[in-house]
Amino acid sequence: MDSSLDLDYRPRLGEGADAGVAIVGCGGIMNYAHLPAYAAHGLNLVGCFDVNREAAEKTAQDFAIPRVYDSLDDLARDSAAVIADVAVPPWEQFAVAGRLIGAGKHLLCQKPLSNVFAEAVRMVEAAEGAGVRLAVNQQFRWSPAIRAAHTLIERGWIGQPTEAGIEESMLSPWHLWPWLASSPRLEILYHSIHYLDGMRFLLGEPEWVTSRHARHPDRRGVEGETKTITVLDYESGLQALVAVNHSNHSDDVYGRVRFLGTEGVIAGTMGLSYDYPDGREDTLGWSNSARYPEHRFEAKLEGKWIPDAFIGPMASLMAAVAGGGEPDTSGRDNLNTLRIVEAAYLSAQQNRSVRPAEIG
Repeated sequence: MDSSLDLDYRPRLGEGADAGVAIVGCGGIMNYAHLPAYAAHGLNLVGCFDVNREAAEKTAQDFAIPRVYDSLDDLARDSAAVIADVAVPPWEQFAVAGRLIGAGKHLLCQKPLSNVFAEAVRMVEAAEGAGVRLAVNQQFRWSPAIRAAHTLIERGWIGQPTEAGIEESMLSPWHLWPWLASSPRLEILYHSIHYLDGMRFLLGEPEWVTSRHARHPDRRGVEGETKTITVLDYESGLQALVAVNHSNHSDDVYGRVRFLGTEGVIAGTMGLSYDYPDGREDTLGWSNSARYPEHRFEAKLEGKWIPDAFIGPMASLMAAVAGGGEPDTSGRDNLNTLRIVEAAYLSAQQNRSVRPAEIG
């Protein structure tokens, strides 16, 4: 087999994997995604905290975490906690991060880093000033199809990218997250932020962002946008489409990725979009007209976006803490993802294309 077919898509632990990790926020995403991934890789979980003590105690019991902190200050004083994994709503993250940065803790923060761009900048600057590493949990970069596509693009299998798309149509159970259902900004800020970050990871920084937002006629108590179409324009002429509909009441649901280049194409599916929230494994196929004119390759990808990809941001942060570098999804890097998010909202509001450089 051609060595180029080693897709190198599985996230893995490396240097610093024995660092003590403390949990802040013991809600659904922590128990459903973060902790199953950490348990599968044997991370050193030293304690957990939630404003709801009962939730923290249940999480500690379910995942054999030895300590339940009485308060955030209690966690901050724990010398065994080298890294804090923070999973709280974005409007609470600024205060939580500030307290832990002041205590010298390295942080993995939930996305979005903040729902206020200026606060995100202040968090990044505070971490840099304190000499601690801050990463953002943009784990879609480690989902099997996206990581494998990145390997193929980097190795030149499709030549120069000319067209890209991430398209999803499904029915999202917003009632499971009442705070999301009541948010005036919803789909881009809390969901498509993953896909926009994924496009940055795969293709680099766009020149322009054009976005349109809509709601389903039956809003069912949901305040913000639930259907969006966003186009990223690049200097090279590349255009990338992110189109998501969360109000598909039919049985024709899908989650597709496609990257076309001058010499080939990559196309596949995002398994989480099917049978949500259990999902399926991703699929991916590709061809290269220059090397193999009449042959198409198919990958057998193992693992799912949730929970398997969730080890990626943590492993990258651990390596940065141990080696002195920067995590792949550093706070500084993530500001460019947030610029695209804010540009998308500004584009929809003002009915125009927006340069990400206008934000900030």
